[in-house]
Formats: sequence, C-alpha cells, structure tokens
Amino acid sequence: MWVKLIFAAAGLYVIAAGAWILSAGVVHDRSGVELLNVACDPTRELWRDVNAAFVRDYEQKHAVKLTIRQSHGGSGSQARAVVDGLDGDVITLALWTDTDAVRKAGLMDGGWEEKFPNRSLPYVSTIVFVVRKGNPKTVHDWTDLSRPDVTVITPNPKTSGNGKWSFVALWGSVVWRGGTEDQAREYVRGVYGRTPVLDAAARGATMTFAQKGFGDVHLTWENEAQLEVQEAAGGLEIVYPRRPGDARPLSVLAEPHVAVVDKNVDRKGTRAAAEAYVNYLYTEPAQELIARNFHRPTNEKVFARHRDLFPDVDFRLATSLVPSGKWDDVQKKFFAEGGVFDQLYTSRKK
Repeated sequence: MWVKLIFAAAGLYVIAAGAWILSAGVVHDRSGVELLNVACDPTRELWRDVNAAFVRDYEQKHAVKLTIRQSHGGSGSQARAVVDGLDGDVITLALWTDTDAVRKAGLMDGGWEEKFPNRSLPYVSTIVFVVRKGNPKTVHDWTDLSRPDVTVITPNPKTSGNGKWSFVALWGSVVWRGGTEDQAREYVRGVYGRTPVLDAAARGATMTFAQKGFGDVHLTWENEAQLEVQEAAGGLEIVYPRRPGDARPLSVLAEPHVAVVDKNVDRKGTRAAAEAYVNYLYTEPAQELIARNFHRPTNEKVFARHRDLFPDVDFRLATSLVPSGKWDDVQKKFFAEGGVFDQLYTSRKK
C-alpha cells in the first residue's frame, strides 16, 4: 500500500482522458488544451479523482481534448516555483499568503479571492494528530505535546503549508485558551525541541512518521491523517485534540484557496478551460469527490451527507493571532526571516 504514496511523491504527473501517467518522456497532443495545476503536497489523491472527472465532463461539453498536468510540493516552495517561472494555469496551495505571493509577483490580478465562490475556497480542512496504535503515549490534547517523553513530527513551516498550519495551531492552542504569548513561546519552543526532523512538505512528514517510524505524534491535515491511517492497516490512529471537559476538539480552520494565474492563462490562451476547471470544483459531483477524499466540502448540502466523516471542531482562525486580523501580518510575525519561528527554532530546548 505504501507504494501508492511513494509513487505519488514523484511530484509531477499527467491526467489525460481520465488516465494518469508520469510526464517524463511523454509527447502530448498539442491540438487540445493543456492545464497545469500547481498544488500543495497532500492533495495528490484528491486531484487524481477530480481531474479525471473534470476531463470527462469538459470533453463531453466542448469536444476538446483536455490534458491536466499536476505539480505537487510544499506550498511555500510551490508558490516560489510559480513566481520563478513554473507555468501554472491554476494554483491550489495551502494558504492565503502563498497564493497572494503569486499576485504580488505580478502574475495575478487583484481581488483574486473574490473571483470564485466562498472566497475561492471549495473546501477547508484542519490539523489533527496521528498516533501509534493504542495511543501508547496517551496523547489527547495539545497540552500533551509539552511532555518531555513525546516527540512530534511536522513539516517545515518555511516551505510547507502543513507546517505553517501546524505551527499556528500549536501557538493558538495556548493563546486561544487565554494563555500569554510568553507561554506560547515556551510551549512551541519545547515542541520543536522534540521534533527530530523537519521535512520540506506534508507527504515527506507522513513517510517519516508512518513508514520510517520516527516520532510519537504526527501533526497533519485531516485528509492526510485519514489516508495515513488507512494505509497503516490498524497501526495508527487519529486523535482530534480535546482537553478533558471541553465539548469539542480545538484546532485551526485551514483554508486552502484556489486561483487562476491570470498572466499565464492569458499568454497561453487557456483562461476559459482554467476558469471552467476551478468552477467545476463547486459542482455537486466535485464536492462529493472532495468529501470522499476527506477534505471538508463548502457545499452545505454535500457536507451534510458526509457529516459522519468530519467530527465537530471548535475552529479558530489563524488571523485571530495578530491584532490586524490580516494574513500578511501572520506571515510577517511568525514566518518571515527572523520571525517567531526562526527565533524559537534556533533556541529550541531538547
């Protein structure tokens, strides 16, 4: 089963008429339309399913051969790749700041967030724990990660959207419950002091924890946790972090936006297909595929049909951690060069 994850880690594949193949050495039919979706790391299985369905739908409606290529990696790294010339038509990254970095580079129009429904969010997610079978370290809440006997696996927030969301959730788990920023600093410094490796992206962290056997707790996307547990065939469990006495688990509301890269699609003449692709994500068939891949669909009717897959969580916004309530200030405070993450990681305690 792990072969699926290893093969998917190749990073670039092609979907054409519902089939997906490695792109190296493949000659594509240029008489049709080709799109490149530059995506964050833990969405490989989602796009495999959605792309195959959209290709069928688009070809039936337009009688045009459509090919969708995929690029996967850490969200921050993917944003930089597009800025540096990776010719993406669509970007499906992990968080607002990575998407907006492409706009700041002059590749997207202003107001991109309002171009598609629900603030360009066809789905949302959250950060959960994956633990070993039987939860031998009895990890149930964020506070348990402060124990000296608990080691944590999480990707690098400088390159990974999963890493950024996990950092925000760690910090927020203190201040959202009334703790001070000094207390949050000490808690987060201690957690990273017991993090033996920082992989560049979410799927690498999954391999480190589930296949290589490092760590007691893996902080990861809800959908990645589900896949990880399925692949482990009973060897792993999911924990939604909840303090004793709390009515619901507490975690961050992860918002992975989608967008069309305006400059690229206009130069390539692919705008119509790219916009149809993103709009398709909001259709009921696509929302069903999103739910079945354990991402939380934003269509309320579809979500209600799959409510049993998604525990009720006390969601908090990352932007609540800065006075301005703006993502740019979250990025500047926590993840910019010399920001809080750099300060804490260089001074982390073992």
